[in-house]
Amino acid sequence: MRLYTHLYAAVSSRLAELRRDTERGDSPVPTAVIIFGLVAVAMAVTAAALLKANNWMNAIPDNTKP
Repeated sequence: MRLYTHLYAAVSSRLAELRRDTERGDSPVPTAVIIFGLVAVAMAVTAAALLKANNWMNAIPDNTKP
């Protein structure tokens, strides 16, 4: 029974400490905005590279598409 009392006291004190701590980190909204921005930049870079590669391939004389 003594073990249960110890565990109960430890869990109770930890939960009370977590309730007191109001600063729990950043909200997920700024993180989602940052991720969306990074994805948009990655898509733009990929599109630019694809466009550049297609233009380079079309500049080759006697070019036939595979």
